[in-house]
Amino acid sequence: MKKLVLILVVGLVSFASFEASAQFEKGDNLLNLGIGVNSYYSGGIPVGASFEHGITDDISVGLGIDYLSYRYNFGASRYGFNILYLGARGSYHFNRLFDLNVEELDIYGGAQLGYRSFTWKDNFTGSAGNTYDSGVFFGIHAGVRYYFKPSLGGFLELGAGGSGNARLGVAFKF
Repeated sequence: MKKLVLILVVGLVSFASFEASAQFEKGDNLLNLGIGVNSYYSGGIPVGASFEHGITDDISVGLGIDYLSYRYNFGASRYGFNILYLGARGSYHFNRLFDLNVEELDIYGGAQLGYRSFTWKDNFTGSAGNTYDSGVFFGIHAGVRYYFKPSLGGFLELGAGGSGNARLGVAFKF
């Protein structure tokens, strides 16, 4: 077990030792692909993506999408729901404001505005519908990206911008 941990640590250090720069700049394109590690709803694993383009050295704007589907049985009855969040988002990148000199790190926060579609189906009563009122949503997010290579990293994002309040995944910068 100790050998496995040592191999993993050496591998991560050597992988991360490539020169990487996460200092956000105007013109950067950022793509996050992730899974939710927590859901506001009674089951399922949210998946999502966001894309943002740098319009200044500190501000990016773009789109985000989040999807969650879940089916469950209760006796002979089957229930299920689908949730889709689609919206515009903007972020402020704090590295320059905080005078952070860690090139691989990008700390950001922002807001989202978009549309949420929630549908459900219940085969016991034969009903289906929209009990959570599909419509406009507003969300906020705070996140951090760590780049192992100049264009590849990981991210953790917290906030209320989809069906979960925490997301973990892979980050790309191009």
